[in-house]
Amino acid sequence: QVQLRESGGGLVQAGGSLRVSCAASGPIFGITRMGWYRQAPGMQRELVAQISSDGSTDYVDSVKGRFIISRDNDRNMVYLQMSSLKPEDTGVYYCNAEVKTGILSGIYSPFWGQGTQVTVSS
Repeated sequence: QVQLRESGGGLVQAGGSLRVSCAASGPIFGITRMGWYRQAPGMQRELVAQISSDGSTDYVDSVKGRFIISRDNDRNMVYLQMSSLKPEDTGVYYCNAEVKTGILSGIYSPFWGQGTQVTVSS
């Protein structure tokens, strides 16, 4: 079974920086899109940033210029470098990946991590 495990969350003051990481493991025969979502208390989960297999990226407007998503295809990892953090960036950050789990299959399925808490104090 494919598993995604996030790490690197924590408490940081406004204006600070934090990097969260996500490692995918299990029967992986390819990963297309990888992304980071976040969910604040009482709010819906929202896409923060995503990166395709060719390295093209996309960000929600509220984090453009402050967050950078990157990936290591050899290690099946994705990172989110967060800078100039604001209290409104607080939430649980989830990793998501579209994974091919069969060597002969052309189907990519979505998998989620358990999430890591990021808290930005004012």
